[in-house]
Amino acid sequence: MLPCVHPLASRVATFYAPVMFRAPRKMDSEPELYETAVRALMRRAHSVHEMKKSLERRSDDKAMVKSVLDRLKRQGMIDDARYAKQFTRQRAEIRKQGKFRIARELRARGIPDRHIDSALEESAKETDERAVVRQRIEKKLKLFRGEIDGRKIASLFRSLLRAGFTSDVVRNELRAATREDIPAIENAVDEESA
Repeated sequence: MLPCVHPLASRVATFYAPVMFRAPRKMDSEPELYETAVRALMRRAHSVHEMKKSLERRSDDKAMVKSVLDRLKRQGMIDDARYAKQFTRQRAEIRKQGKFRIARELRARGIPDRHIDSALEESAKETDERAVVRQRIEKKLKLFRGEIDGRKIASLFRSLLRAGFTSDVVRNELRAATREDIPAIENAVDEESA
């Protein structure tokens, strides 16, 4: 006996799959590749590493990719130091993320450590990490319903660690916010370090 298949199932699969998972169109000329890079930069900023990967997907000619990257650098359209500073400022001020998470995300985008360190130092001068942690704690504590027990505090502690803040700052601000020494904080630290 044959399995029952919906009559449109094969049509839907053939309609969506090629469109959604198609490889980007290959570029043959440098002006065409450059124009593609500029359009990508108009949508959002890219690190040098991200732009290189994007251009390599569009062209098999390594020399042409290098030439376009050099041109973008000369024109100041891609700059890892500027990108790191903008990214750090946006993540610290708007998303309220800590330095460890920001550094991890910048490394994933191919930014060299020297640019990451200088961007984080500049951001640290402008923002107070303790105040940001305090704001996040107060916001979360308002959302908790019922009694604030050790489980909720441990959950809050872990979420602040994932946000990239140091465990000492998080622990101190949690103690100040809850006005007591909760043993669940130390348990959460032990679980995170294991």
